[in-house]
Amino acid sequence: MSAPERFMLREPVMLERDIKKSIFLAQAAPVSTPTEAMEFIASVSDPDATHNCWAYLIGQTYRSDDAGEPGGTAGRPILQVIEGQGFDRTVVVVTRWFGGTKLGAGGLVRAYGGTAAECLRTAPRVPIVDMVDLTFTCGFSEHALLRARLESMDCQIVGEDFGAAGVGMHVALPTIREAEVRTRITDITRGQAVIRVVEEDVGQGVGD
Repeated sequence: MSAPERFMLREPVMLERDIKKSIFLAQAAPVSTPTEAMEFIASVSDPDATHNCWAYLIGQTYRSDDAGEPGGTAGRPILQVIEGQGFDRTVVVVTRWFGGTKLGAGGLVRAYGGTAAECLRTAPRVPIVDMVDLTFTCGFSEHALLRARLESMDCQIVGEDFGAAGVGMHVALPTIREAEVRTRITDITRGQAVIRVVEEDVGQGVGD
């Protein structure tokens, strides 16, 4: 069974709702790293608001914060919305200006989760394509042909290093084409290329 399709926002979006005299403003943006997410949270949080609750999801890394609301009533519902709508590499901040009417725990979950959900539901999105990076070395005589073939197979040439032994190449490509690309590299280099995967550091998720 194939993995469900994941999406990221094409651009930052926002949505405002009035719920029992409290104003809830959701602001969401695409992000690539936890640092970017935290910078966005800091930039859009209103110090004069009652609460600035947030969550982000980036691959296996996630965080959420109730920002003073009762535990589990704000940050986690926002995070569940991000995941439930198939988003990744996404941060959402829901700011509340208290209007005098208490909502109760269930009401807060619905208000924060609902505002985040409505903000993301109609937001412009793009599918996320899982990528893998490969490095290998080829001979000078094979370089031009290999480069042309790889580019025709949706590979991005990340870097090239011309040395005495040949050309060191670093390419990025959709994961679903890795086996095909490996076969092509092996064929053109007559089995001489040693292909290695460039490993990425993957953070672990943490809760509230």
